[in-house]
Amino acid sequence: MKWTDRIRQVKIVLVVIAILMAVASVMVSHRLTRDLEAEERNKMGVWAEAMRSLNTADENTDLNLVLRVIDENHTIPVIVLNQQGRVQTVRNVDTGRRHDADSTAYVAQMASRLKAGGHYIRIYLDEDHADGYIDVCYDDSLTLKRLAVYPYIQIGAVLLFVGVAVIALLTSKRAEQNRVWVGLSKETAHQLGTPISSLMAWVEILRENYPDDDLIPEMDKDVKRLQLIADRFSKIGSLPEPVPVSLDTTLSHVVDYMDRRTSRRVVISVSHTQGDQTVNLNASLFEWVIENLCKNAVDAMGGDGGKITITTGTSPKGVWIEVADTGKGIPKKDVGNVFRPGFTTKRRGWGLGLSLAKRIVEEYHHGRIYVKSSEPGVGTVFRIELRQCWASHAAARSDDARGAHHALCRALLPQPAVVLGLFHYFLAFLLSHKFTFYYLCRLKRYWYELDY
Repeated sequence: MKWTDRIRQVKIVLVVIAILMAVASVMVSHRLTRDLEAEERNKMGVWAEAMRSLNTADENTDLNLVLRVIDENHTIPVIVLNQQGRVQTVRNVDTGRRHDADSTAYVAQMASRLKAGGHYIRIYLDEDHADGYIDVCYDDSLTLKRLAVYPYIQIGAVLLFVGVAVIALLTSKRAEQNRVWVGLSKETAHQLGTPISSLMAWVEILRENYPDDDLIPEMDKDVKRLQLIADRFSKIGSLPEPVPVSLDTTLSHVVDYMDRRTSRRVVISVSHTQGDQTVNLNASLFEWVIENLCKNAVDAMGGDGGKITITTGTSPKGVWIEVADTGKGIPKKDVGNVFRPGFTTKRRGWGLGLSLAKRIVEEYHHGRIYVKSSEPGVGTVFRIELRQCWASHAAARSDDARGAHHALCRALLPQPAVVLGLFHYFLAFLLSHKFTFYYLCRLKRYWYELDY
């Protein structure tokens, strides 16, 4: 939390600094542009007066100063028009590689544009205005044009710098978190390995000494479940390989496990509209998705009981699985948030289960999971869709499998929500399992019997 607040503060500070720099740059550049524009206009006033002196000069007029003023203009484009609007003089106008006729037309068009924009000075050739006038049309110099564009380039550079800095900061922290979560998950899997192996050995001893005990097979199933959870932890940060499996077998494992550990008033059933399908899956992860949906359905139905129906079928794009319940439903305002990390309607929920399920389905299996329908008081239907390349009897790999694997690695790589979700699942298994205390008591009794 502290780190999140610090990141938010840093981003705010960077944005404020960028805005202040941009505003200051625009203000300074605007002022410089305005001053330079006024200076160029004054220069053109002097230059226009020199042109008037040149046009009204006689034999006794000293033209040295006038010619010097006219020749000193090397930066400001100038076009002089006579009273009839014809081009008289052109200076500092780049006509490119145009021909003479094209150049003349280009200069005339430019003069018309400058005159329409108010960039001209009218000089009368005599005080009585009898001899007519000339129009000195002028454009901004190249320096002035560059100065006008400069602040926008600077703003873009500043925003780019801030964006790169924020992205680098977030990426660095995310990479650090990923390393921590990967290490934590793998260390957890390693630490769970030893006691799970011991429990498996104890179960075998109990099975040999008490072959007729009905609880020993259930203990064995729970120990294997712990082994599966540890296996899920070990796969965080790695690239588990999907293999062709029977969809009916996968769903049967989930139903069998959930059916024995939920209320008898909750009925869980599986139906295949078009028979069993062979699907490319990582069975342990996909079972967790279905199991999570079923647990949420059980919680939604409360203690009154209900029915959970898992239905499968095929479509032109692949295979679909629907998990429907008869629970209290999801309000319309919350439907769009159910897969958001941290969102939960439970008092003790972490809001990570559905988020993790979405990542497993969409990022790993290249599928889709969404709320198909939900009505308060009636129930909710979740739908999972797997694409054809991931659901086929042939289960053939495509040519871009390597690219898909890289995408998968980025998707399943270590996210805090993923590890926290698995931790939550593990703790819920240990703390809320209705047989846990009884198993411990039975194991204690067996120990004393074996010891004596």
